[in-house]
Amino acid sequence: MDEREIRLRTSRRRLFLKTAIGTGIGLSLVSAFYVGASLRPRVEATPEREPLKPGDILVYAQAGGEPRPIPLEELKPGDPFVLAYPMDPRTRVVKSGEAKNTVLVVRYPPEELSPEVAQHGVEGVIAYSAVCTHLGCIISQWVADRRAGLCPCHGGLYDLAQGARVLAGPVPRPVPQLPLREEGGLLVAAGEFLGEVGVRAQRACCRQV
Repeated sequence: MDEREIRLRTSRRRLFLKTAIGTGIGLSLVSAFYVGASLRPRVEATPEREPLKPGDILVYAQAGGEPRPIPLEELKPGDPFVLAYPMDPRTRVVKSGEAKNTVLVVRYPPEELSPEVAQHGVEGVIAYSAVCTHLGCIISQWVADRRAGLCPCHGGLYDLAQGARVLAGPVPRPVPQLPLREEGGLLVAAGEFLGEVGVRAQRACCRQV
């Protein structure tokens, strides 16, 4: 066997080894991808997790036991807001399995509401998403002297009578309003939220240095 043939065979062996190694790495990466995908927690699609839809009945979030719809007459101007969930009127399933379905409902004297807010309410009763737009906590406290909703996590304060205008805290934007209508004395969602609910996803951007 001459030197030229020896070099040729050596070159072929190296090419074979590189190809085998590369294929092995590729298969390992593909395998890791599928294993990783299988380990990701899957959000189970259940009726309790369905998004709010027009026609859903608003029920008290803290009622316990059987769901209790919110009668219009129970809400008085000046009272703190109440937290609510939407309920499918057909199945009677309360959609409490998804935090973004949490709604706050409050009543003001109609003359205190801005026209833009009043048009989506019923006799001074208005509703908003209760998910703070800062980090997604629930707006759960009422500040009586300012007649505003407070997120206790970082002090986000919302002027609900004026479109959830931000009064204090590191809040980037108001919470979206939920249009309401009245059916048989009960509060019903007249549409979807008028804006994005919760924390707005930040788009990652790259720049060349």
